[in-house]
Amino acid sequence: MPPKKAVKEEKILLGRPGNNLKSGIVGLANVGKSTLFQAITKCTLGNPANFPFATIDPEESRVLVPDDRYDWLCKHYKPKSEVPAHLTIYDIAGLTRGASTGAGLGNAFLSHIRAVDAIFEVVRCFDDAEITHVEGDVDPVRDLDIIVGELIAKDIEFTEKAKENLAKQTRRGGQSLEMKKLQQEEATVDKILAWLKDGKEVRKGDWTPKEVEVINPLFLLTAKPVVYLINLSEKDYIRQKNKYLPKVMGWLKEHAAGDPILPISISFEERLTQLGGDAEVEEECKKLGTKSALPKIITTMRTSLNLASFFTTGTDEVRQWTIRKGTKAPGAAGVIHTDFEKTFIQAIVYNFDVLKETGDEAGVKAAGKILTKGKDYVVEDGDILLIKAGAAKG
Repeated sequence: MPPKKAVKEEKILLGRPGNNLKSGIVGLANVGKSTLFQAITKCTLGNPANFPFATIDPEESRVLVPDDRYDWLCKHYKPKSEVPAHLTIYDIAGLTRGASTGAGLGNAFLSHIRAVDAIFEVVRCFDDAEITHVEGDVDPVRDLDIIVGELIAKDIEFTEKAKENLAKQTRRGGQSLEMKKLQQEEATVDKILAWLKDGKEVRKGDWTPKEVEVINPLFLLTAKPVVYLINLSEKDYIRQKNKYLPKVMGWLKEHAAGDPILPISISFEERLTQLGGDAEVEEECKKLGTKSALPKIITTMRTSLNLASFFTTGTDEVRQWTIRKGTKAPGAAGVIHTDFEKTFIQAIVYNFDVLKETGDEAGVKAAGKILTKGKDYVVEDGDILLIKAGAAKG
């Protein structure tokens, strides 16, 4: 008999499923968070049409995602309507030592972090006598320790509460399937608690798909992906040197290996937004031999959230849609319209790279690269889709 084919266990991602994911800007007070938020939301970098914003309320904004593929498609089709992808960003009030026990705006702060899917952590590495540091002096390693300590302390509280609730149910005992499931959940919660009490962040653990199913509904703060933004003075950013960097990089290597780290000068970004038009910004960057870090910040966060794009194209509309990587064709159809997921028949697919290479749809067709795919097709980043779906049942 041929050997049994091993069933590949599908990896479940930490965090909420879905495509409309949000990022929060986090850090101690006076490290540059709100200035960064203002710079991101006002910026007109790259193609100005590609980077505007729509303010939802003072602390929340939608920033459009810079993408050369989308720009190319808009030029190619010259559509009546252009709809790019966006990322929602929150400016979260500054964290203080003791926030996990309610100090400062502690509880509001931590509930706001709980509501986002990923974190931009701003680390202050600049000296400025006029901008006081909440801890008295500039020490980025101490700041990183405070933040991780507060987030872990709050996660321990959340996890202990979950353990308490499960213990009430498992005390009843018995051999039912439901009881066995609850006991397994309790064992996972114990494992998470031990991990946190060891001073480790949940996203750094190697969890099984079953354990991830227990972790995700807890909305733990340390389970969220983090992009570290090292906030430098303009001078240090341009020369890419800073006295605090070696210690900061040492801390990150030990505690946050694999997490994206981006140098930025928030004061420089703020100054660029005040220069006026795109040409002035470009000229200033050229003169200084540098460029804005904002577009990279947005694209890096999308990657950290495991997001990808597909496109729908035509002379009426070019639109960039956001999906989690690994989404199958019916799920992608559901992003366009919920009914399409239920009534999905098939997808006509070709990738942007093929279109760009061949020049137009006729070229893609001639190259035999227009494919018809069914329900099991996993949509790839850069796919151009035409969805065929049945009529929705009334």
